[in-house]
Amino acid sequence: MKPVSVVIPMLDEEAALPNLVARLSRLDPPPLEVIAVDGGSGDASVLVAEIAGWRVVRCERGRGRQINAGVAAARAEHVVVLHADTLPPRDMVRVIDATLANGRVALAGFTPVIRGRDKTRWGTTAHNFAKTWYAPLLFRPHLFVRGVRLLFGDHAMFFRRDQFLECGGCEDGAMVMEEADLCVRLARFGRVRLLRRTIVTSDRRIAEWGALKANWIYLKVGALWGLGLRNRLERYYPDIR
Repeated sequence: MKPVSVVIPMLDEEAALPNLVARLSRLDPPPLEVIAVDGGSGDASVLVAEIAGWRVVRCERGRGRQINAGVAAARAEHVVVLHADTLPPRDMVRVIDATLANGRVALAGFTPVIRGRDKTRWGTTAHNFAKTWYAPLLFRPHLFVRGVRLLFGDHAMFFRRDQFLECGGCEDGAMVMEEADLCVRLARFGRVRLLRRTIVTSDRRIAEWGALKANWIYLKVGALWGLGLRNRLERYYPDIR
């Protein structure tokens, strides 16, 4: 089984990290390493990561830039990018190894279930599943027919490190939608798959915005990206931490 590096881009994630630390400690088999890439947190995020025994890499804020820094620092052949508010299944490393054993797959991710303390957001979970299919069909149909799906951060996307570096990785200045760009870039090496294995991600944005507003924001940001209107997309995707 090939080793896996877990890369976690983070910014002020002190509240979310303890649950992730506990979940990663129970992975079977364990990853080779966990790399937390901090974009300038003002809380105790770095301290929590260091106490957990994770490697900490510091760089300028920006998810694209942080992911690039984490993958560059990784030592394993396979890399998974995990958001701080997303909890992977216990056998994540085994699933990654089995999926990337197929040389025709360049990138893959899990199916997220959006869950809060007292409820599961089934409507938004269903929309997230659907947009993985309809977004490339609408905006990149030539890739869709080649088996490319558009994945996003809460899918816990994973790939081969050498192919990530060869394609240029994420756009350095990207604050949002960096994952969609990466899907397009990695499509040159093979398929982009959505696995029918679930992963649990926080409903904190929906809890803050409400379901209707949250899904409208997701639609708007995705459509602007698809139409090539990418200048400062982050202004339509406000931070809720």
